[in-house]
Amino acid sequence: MRLHPLLPLSLGAALVLLGSPAAHCAQQDQVIRLLEQRRCSRCQLQDADLVQADLREAQLQGAQLQRANLSGARLEGADLRGANLSFTSLEGASLRGADLRGSQLLGTDLRRADLSGARLDPRALSRSHWQGAQGIASGQQSYAELHNAGVSAAQQGRYPEAEAQFSAAIQQQPEAAVSWVARGISRSEQGQSQWAAQDFRYAALLYRQAGDKAQADALEKAADQLLEPRKASKGGNGLGSGLMGGAMAAFQFLAPIAAKALVPAAF
Repeated sequence: MRLHPLLPLSLGAALVLLGSPAAHCAQQDQVIRLLEQRRCSRCQLQDADLVQADLREAQLQGAQLQRANLSGARLEGADLRGANLSFTSLEGASLRGADLRGSQLLGTDLRRADLSGARLDPRALSRSHWQGAQGIASGQQSYAELHNAGVSAAQQGRYPEAEAQFSAAIQQQPEAAVSWVARGISRSEQGQSQWAAQDFRYAALLYRQAGDKAQADALEKAADQLLEPRKASKGGNGLGSGLMGGAMAAFQFLAPIAAKALVPAAF
């Protein structure tokens, strides 16, 4: 039945328009039940504040946890199969041994989380934020995801992290010359000239095998010059910043290769 625009709203309609306090109270009851019993399958827990909650072995199959704050929570062994964790914060949370099969992880913040032994669907992390997470099983992330994580870390000056991500990308796709170049830059910025030169030389081999003699020659020359005695530049070894910022004229010819290596790869 259509109400006349001048008639007062019914109590039920008013509650809907006001964000349904009844629904809010119901959610609070579910949060209390979860914390006390650690069992709340299919509960409606959207936007719930569960920071640092102790939810070890919790039964949360099919729970609606969109946008909930579970930062620092303990979820070891939790059953989260089919749970909706879209845009949920699990930053720094412990998910050791948790079952996340079938869960939705769109935009989920898993940075610095511990995923050791967690059960995940293949490529489940492809649309989440997992930088700095621990215990991610080998093969869970694609080459592009790993390379792009390295690019992001390098652009923010986190070169040890960038090196680790590029190394993982190389394990996934060892024929990708750009990742060898990118790892060489990251290593050079940490003063690891020998290792950086080795990466450049291997990248040169890959370019030569692909018929790109110009790129190969430039990388081999860079490797040779990297190991020559020279004055220390400010800010560490300086090769990466020199390539991208022009601080080292000796490596200007490598700028196009470096630019390509430090651009996110397509998925």
